[in-house]
Amino acid sequence: MTILKPKDVADRLGITTRTLQTWDRKGIFKAKRSPTNRRFYTEDQINQYLSQNSLSSNKKQVAYARVSTYGQKDDLKDQLSYIRQYANAQGIVLDEEISDIGSGLNYKRQKWNNLLDEVMNNKIDKIYITYKDRFIRFGYDWFENLCKKHGTEIIVLNNIDTSPDKELVDDLISIIHVFSCRLYGLRKYKKKIRGEYLNDDQDTSS
Repeated sequence: MTILKPKDVADRLGITTRTLQTWDRKGIFKAKRSPTNRRFYTEDQINQYLSQNSLSSNKKQVAYARVSTYGQKDDLKDQLSYIRQYANAQGIVLDEEISDIGSGLNYKRQKWNNLLDEVMNNKIDKIYITYKDRFIRFGYDWFENLCKKHGTEIIVLNNIDTSPDKELVDDLISIIHVFSCRLYGLRKYKKKIRGEYLNDDQDTSS
């Protein structure tokens, strides 16, 4: 029987020894006790814990955080920290933490698309996000349904503080700008068509 110290176990699970102590007190992952009342764990315990939490399979527990600009890197760290705290409190070991920088309107974010590819390959168990618009600005329900079809659940922690109002304003301005350009282009196209029609009409009448 291999005996492991709490620090070794914490390192294996990617958590702190303090979190491990909390799990012990809450009964999430109970430690064994030596005759001198010191905590220790066995290899069998770790394997059993990982198996019970579906962490021994290929399906991953993923934290996903997003901000719109590089100037919001601190917000990115705050999102991941919030998800990490939640996961630790629930006895969840995160397999991967994804930090993404790009507009919530941008469907070409490489890291986000890579994550969706893994979802569609049935490799993801749960995705943890702080707020819906961190995943996508519009159309969240469609993507949530796509994930469900591949056995992936998106856990939304509903921390509205991680969803800056300025991002929403910037995204709305971006949408208005795109449609304004299209409207302007459409008007130019109509004028061009009208001009060609008038020219043709003049040619036939001459």
